[in-house]
This record gives sequence, C-alpha cells and structure tokens, in this order.
Amino acid sequence: LEASLALKQRYCSRSESAILSAQTGLAACLSELGRNNEALVLKREIYARCVPIFGVSDKRTILNGINLLISLNYNDCFVEAKTFAHELTARTTRVFGADHVLTLSVTHGLVDARCRDPDATRETLVECEVTLQDVVQRQRRVLGVTHPNVRASERDLARLGLRLAAHV
Repeated sequence: LEASLALKQRYCSRSESAILSAQTGLAACLSELGRNNEALVLKREIYARCVPIFGVSDKRTILNGINLLISLNYNDCFVEAKTFAHELTARTTRVFGADHVLTLSVTHGLVDARCRDPDATRETLVECEVTLQDVVQRQRRVLGVTHPNVRASERDLARLGLRLAAHV
C-alpha cells in the first residue's frame, strides 16, 4: 500500500481524491496492524488536506474527521479528541441535522472521548450516559434496532452504566 500511495503521488499528483483514497486505505491498514501512532499521523494529514479541497462541511471531510476522532480516542489523546469532537459535532448537526448517521457517529465519538478520559468526573459520566441514551434512541429510529452501530452504542451504554455503578 505504501508503494501504491507513492505511485499515485508521483503519477496522479493532480488527482487529490485518488491520493486521499490511497492514504485512507493505508491508514486503515496501519490501524489494523496495530501501528496506531502512524495511522493517527496519516489521518491528521488526510483531514488537513480534505478541509481546503472539499470544505469543512463536506461529507468526505466529516467522514475523515470521524476517522481522525476515532484514532484520537484510541491513542488516548482525550483533550484533543474532546475539542475536535465538540467542533465536529456542532458542524455536523448544523449541516445534516441531529438525526443524521454522521451526527450520531460524531456525538458517540464525543461521548467516547469524555468517558475514556481518566480524569472524567461522575458528573461527566452521567452527562455522557444521558447523551449516549439519546444517541441510541435516535440510532434505533434512524438505522433500526439490528444495525451494527446501534448494537455498538448499546454495548458502550451498558459499559458506561457499569462504570457509573462502580464510580460511587
């Protein structure tokens, strides 16, 4: 994939979407291989390139923003993830509305960043639980109860409930 990316950069330098597509594939492979720091660097670069090419409100930019947010959370960059997620949530809600699948994904990412932060207070966890309950309810209505995103959100909500029960 790295060789494919190099070839696209060399021979398709005018086709930004081809280069971004190859970079996205490489970042996904790096994540799957456990090379998460390298994937994070690449996802930051991809997002930074999407903004001037497509604009901050374009679906492609927001999708790459969600990928970046997931990597930030996975790499325990909670402060950066929370700041980025707040900005992305506001933009996605404004562009697509509260019930859009992208808005729900970004909101879930924000909850994840806030909950995974080791400094999260009980009050923060309660706020996250309320937000995630809303996300699950909207996902069920929009996607259906058997959709994988709904099931993942339900699992996260159950884990959060257990964490709250233990966080007395």
